[in-house]
Amino acid sequence: MAPTVLITGASQGIGRATALLFARNGYNLVLAARQPDRLEAFVQELKSLSYSAIAIPTDVRDPQQVKNLVQQGLAEYGSIEVLINNAGIYASGPVDSFSLEDWHQTIDTNLWGYIHTIHELLPHFIERKSGTIVNLSSIGGKVPVPYLVAYNTSKYAVTGLTQSLQSELAPKGISVCGIYPNLIRSDLMERAIFRGKTEDDVAARRQQLEQVLSVPVVEKPDDVAKAIWDAVKHKRAETIVGSANLSIASNRLFPDLMQWVFRRTFKNKDQDYGTSIEG
Repeated sequence: MAPTVLITGASQGIGRATALLFARNGYNLVLAARQPDRLEAFVQELKSLSYSAIAIPTDVRDPQQVKNLVQQGLAEYGSIEVLINNAGIYASGPVDSFSLEDWHQTIDTNLWGYIHTIHELLPHFIERKSGTIVNLSSIGGKVPVPYLVAYNTSKYAVTGLTQSLQSELAPKGISVCGIYPNLIRSDLMERAIFRGKTEDDVAARRQQLEQVLSVPVVEKPDDVAKAIWDAVKHKRAETIVGSANLSIASNRLFPDLMQWVFRRTFKNKDQDYGTSIEG
């Protein structure tokens, strides 16, 4: 019997690339995303290639929708061997420009969305004494970046969640892997939150991200999909993708310098009271 993978945020970007790669390697696909039309179109494309897949529109922030997602996946295929938590949202701007609603939207998607799927599927894994959980974190879950505070908070939490799960679940036969890419040339802009001191500041932050994502050396969704496949195949606890290795190493060796660079890069219209490396 073919194994089954459940992927959130599966209709585009990293989720879509990962679904295609797992399908090519013989997996059944349980695919979740918030946009039903786009998700269903992707599943029909997969079926036209003779892959086995079902589309279950899901907002991972809603535990009832996630419960339905897992129940339908198990009803269709009998078991689920791999969970890939991928649905996420990027958030940029001065921390004092973020509303509580912005904070909740970021953390409810990036952290609680992962907790909801794990909570629903974990009893199945424990009963089977096997299973794999993959959590898509970010360089933002390893390196503190000013003006990405809400995003950083959610991703650092995902890192802690992943590492704690690894410690507890390994003796139960369940593998847990954290994936840490840099910014990826994907659909990140579509669901990003941008806040600023002025409308020009917001526009500048949006343009800044667009420019970063257009750089040729920026990794693509396929690069992350390959890292996920390798992590699942070899039961890796952690995979740092491509250029994220350089970012982590630079911050470890030159933390003050890197934080100064980050502040100068992301400050835009915000004001501070020092521009030195020490400040």
